Amino acid sequence: MTLIAFLEGPMWTASVVVFTVFGLWRLFVILTTGRLPVQARPVGSVGLGAARGILGHFLPRRAFLGQGRMWFVTLAGYAFHLGLFALLFFAAPHVAFIRDHILGVGWPALPRWGFIVAAQFAFAGLLALWVRRFVDPVVRLISRPDDHIAAGLTFVVMLTGCMALGEQSTTLRGIHLAFVEAWLIYFPFSSLMHTFTWPLSRGFTGALAGRRGTRM
Repeated sequence: MTLIAFLEGPMWTASVVVFTVFGLWRLFVILTTGRLPVQARPVGSVGLGAARGILGHFLPRRAFLGQGRMWFVTLAGYAFHLGLFALLFFAAPHVAFIRDHILGVGWPALPRWGFIVAAQFAFAGLLALWVRRFVDPVVRLISRPDDHIAAGLTFVVMLTGCMALGEQSTTLRGIHLAFVEAWLIYFPFSSLMHTFTWPLSRGFTGALAGRRGTRM
C-alpha cells in the first residue's frame, strides 16, 4: 500500500471515527451533565431568552459600536469563519471529495477566483485574530497553548490546501490530507469544538437570563 493510499483509506477512516465518536461524546457529556435546579420563580421566557442568547451576539452591542477594536474583532471573525466555511464546502476538490468519499452527492463548486477570494478572507481573518492573541495583553493572558495549536494547525491545513489546489502533485495532496487528518483527530479534544458548542453555551446562558427577566 502506498502512502497516499494509506492516507486516503485507513488513516482517513480512523481520523473520521475519532472526530465523530469523541465529538459526539463531548456533546453527550455537555447535554447530560446535571445542574442544580433553579429555585427562583420564572419571570420571563426561557425560549425567548435562549433565542436572544444565540442570535443576539452576531453583531457588537450598541454600547460598543463606536469602538474600533470591537469592529476589528467582529470583521476578522466573520472573514475567517465565512471564508473557511466556503473553502471547506465549496472548493472544487472538497466538493469532489465529499461526493466520492462521504455523501455520494455533490453540488456546484466555487470558481477558481471565488476560491482565491474566500482563501484571502480566511487567511486574513485567522492571522488577525491569532496576532491579537500575542499583542493584546488581556487576550494574551487568557489564551492557552491549545488556542495557539488550534490556530496553527488550522493555518497549516489551509496553507497546504492552497498548495495542493492544482491537484497535479500527489505529494502535496498527501501532505494536505495528512494535516487534515491530524486536525480531525485533534478537533474533539480542543477549543475547536466551539464549532458545535457555541449554540449550546449561548442558548443556556440566554435561557437563564430570560427566566430571570433579564437580557445577556
